[in-house]
Parts: sequence; C-alpha cells; structure tokens
Amino acid sequence: MEGSGIGQFIPLILIFVIFYFFLIRPQQKKVKEHKAMVEGLKKGDKIVTSGGITGTITRVVDNDKVEVEIAENVTVEVVRGTGVQSLMNSQEIKK
Repeated sequence: MEGSGIGQFIPLILIFVIFYFFLIRPQQKKVKEHKAMVEGLKKGDKIVTSGGITGTITRVVDNDKVEVEIAENVTVEVVRGTGVQSLMNSQEIKK
C-alpha cells in the first residue's frame, strides 16, 4: 500500500518539472538578460520605453534614472529598471 502512495505523487512531480523547464527557467533567463541590458545603458544608446516612446539617452542620472531625448530639445527622465523596455539597434540607416 505504501508503494501506491508514492506512485500517486509521480505525475505531480513530472508536471512540476515540465513547468520548471518550459515556463519558470526561460522567464528567469529573460529577466536576467533584461537586467544586464538595463545596467549596460550608456550615453548615446537608443531605447524604447515601456510606454512606447523612442529616444536617445543623453545622460545617466544616478544609477536608477536616465535622461532621454525624445525630440529636439525635449528630454524626459526615465526610471532605468521599469521605464526602459528594449535597446534599439544603434546602426544608422545609410542613404
């Protein structure tokens, strides 16, 4: 009877292992990559904010904020960890 009790937990263990490898682990990897990207931001990088605004970093304020130029002579302060969604390719289109 004790052997059948352990047998009932095997499907639950398998489900947890599948969830770990297909959901939890990739999400942790994505968070780690985003954190590394945000920490590596520097002046001149082109970014997209979480609100969808694109701009160029003009200066890094402290370690938690960046100043982004979104138009000529228009700058906004964005919180680094939450405000920056992605880094755009820095390659300019040649005409």
